[in-house]
Amino acid sequence: MPPSEDQQTDELKKAYDAVCKKVLAEKGIIANILKSCVKEFEDSSIDEIVHHCIQGTPEVGTVLVEPDAGITRIQNVQTEDKSSTEGTVFYDIRFTALAPADGQPIELIINIEAQNDFNPGYPLLKRAIYYCSRLISSQYGTVFTKSHYEKIQKVYSIWICTAPTKAWSYTITRYSMKEENLIGQAEAPNSDYDLLTPILVCLGKKHYTELTGLLKMLNLVLLDNISSDSKVKTLSEEFKVTTTPHLEKGVAKMCNLSEGIEKRGISIGKAEGISIGKAEGISIGETRGETRGIVRSIKALMRKSGLTIDAAMDILDVPEADRPRYAEIIEKGIH
Repeated sequence: MPPSEDQQTDELKKAYDAVCKKVLAEKGIIANILKSCVKEFEDSSIDEIVHHCIQGTPEVGTVLVEPDAGITRIQNVQTEDKSSTEGTVFYDIRFTALAPADGQPIELIINIEAQNDFNPGYPLLKRAIYYCSRLISSQYGTVFTKSHYEKIQKVYSIWICTAPTKAWSYTITRYSMKEENLIGQAEAPNSDYDLLTPILVCLGKKHYTELTGLLKMLNLVLLDNISSDSKVKTLSEEFKVTTTPHLEKGVAKMCNLSEGIEKRGISIGKAEGISIGKAEGISIGETRGETRGIVRSIKALMRKSGLTIDAAMDILDVPEADRPRYAEIIEKGIH
């Protein structure tokens, strides 16, 4: 039995996500992320980060790790932590990096996640904090053993969100632990408590030419509908990302898969939109409960077909004058 339209679309999306993670794992792209987001790299050049800081080859969701089973773990390639009590956690991209601190190198364990769903049913920030916690706890048995907690390495979990709410669009937010004296003036070394940092990097609906810095680069790579040649050229000229056959192939595949997903989503969406609309009893402008039905239809179409809110409203023929109201209702529901 041939796969259904939904199954084919899901396979396209899985393939796109896999290629997306590999492109983001390019050292030149990682270097730009580190320089803009991680304070230890603020004064380092892209070239220095690429050639002297990033350790080994960043792994992309390929290594199975079972801490509770006593399996030996390799620090640079651990992309998944599996615990009998905590379930399974997959890391999109994981690697270690050396950064200068007081003239001495320090080792950081860094995790980068690409996230399409800004409202997966829980605060995304809490998941980022959980990932940081797992990155620390999984150091036992590799970075340190017994009571040598002084060897714990600082961790970062950087989340790149492609479809945040309007309030979060085009923001980069970093969270960290801080010392607070309640009584007296005791002072611990910053390195003893500044050990985990979640970061949210949020994009939006703008074209990359309207942006600057890291947001421009990520928007270009992940969201903009332009040729793969143009993307690679801009990455090389503006962001000092070395052009490699692997990068060219990855970006080209991303563009092809994105186009396929869009075409298939629109095709499915037209049929589903009509079906959903009928099921919800939608008749624009007729019933008192129309708003709830239309909102539910828009959200269902976005969820099932992977369309943007604007594309979903296009398919449902929502009048232009009514669109801001529905968009606002859906965004408020996201919070």
